[in-house]
Amino acid sequence: MEPNLHQPVILGNRNLSELSSEERARYDHQKLHEMHKGHEKMHLEMILVLIVVLIVTQVLLIEWKKRYFRSYLIFTLLAMWLIPIGISIKHHWYRFIFAWLVFSCITGLIFRKAIQKPLDRTTPRLVYKWFLFLYKLSYGLGIIGYMLMMATFFGINLLFNAKPDAYLDAAMVIIFYGLYYGVLARDISEICTDKMASHIGYYSPEGIPTKHLDPNVCAICGNRLLVGADEEGIIENTYQLSCEHVFHEFCIRGWCIVGKKQTCPYCKEKVDLKRMFSNPWEKPHILFGQLLDWIRYLVAWQPVVLFIVQGINYVLGLE
Repeated sequence: MEPNLHQPVILGNRNLSELSSEERARYDHQKLHEMHKGHEKMHLEMILVLIVVLIVTQVLLIEWKKRYFRSYLIFTLLAMWLIPIGISIKHHWYRFIFAWLVFSCITGLIFRKAIQKPLDRTTPRLVYKWFLFLYKLSYGLGIIGYMLMMATFFGINLLFNAKPDAYLDAAMVIIFYGLYYGVLARDISEICTDKMASHIGYYSPEGIPTKHLDPNVCAICGNRLLVGADEEGIIENTYQLSCEHVFHEFCIRGWCIVGKKQTCPYCKEKVDLKRMFSNPWEKPHILFGQLLDWIRYLVAWQPVVLFIVQGINYVLGLE
């Protein structure tokens, strides 16, 4: 017969070693119940604190982004870059630490070249090439992770006599890597494109060109155009925008998609994306960029929100 755990145990002059197994079980249950007595109210207070902090921080972030967009991007970038590596060091996630170090070293070197004056002629294409590679890599990792997750849901793992938990964990890790480095690379590429555009000299942040664009020269990389806008290129084609300025295909795609630029690099006229990206397989890239923006809050600011909530709970004595 199972012991009645709700019947109280009175020790009197006895110590714990003198209790029977049934009394010890009842006594432990009694102490646990006393320890958590009144915690329902405490849990409600913790939930209220979480809701209030989420609402307040969301309003503050929206106003910050609206009023001081550049500082918001910089702080978000720093949070995206430093918070995950701090958590990984604490939990000894060496795989992420290694990937983060490789990414940071290569991206740091390229970023350094992008902000140097005078700007080397080969730097723009090097920068666009690296960030376009990261863009495609993050996009591919997202697809692979999603396919692996869906395959697990359909029981493909049973063919290999493997547990579904292992496949789902691998899928989530791959998706996280794709989203995290996609967001981080996208934000850093934004800074690089602004710096390079000013250093190249075709326009300044105030919109005043500092030198004239020569014919048959790409305004982004400064190199000559090998084929016309209507000709088929062997290595890459050229694109002519509605403002009549012509660019290397690789350069203008990097400018518009990787760098999130919707204007001509020379005259700042709005780019007709529908005309540029007539291939339907490339349209999801733009949607993927929007998805990365939605993920930014979860990775950069959600840990900050939880840290604030824990601090408030500690001050209020809520456990």
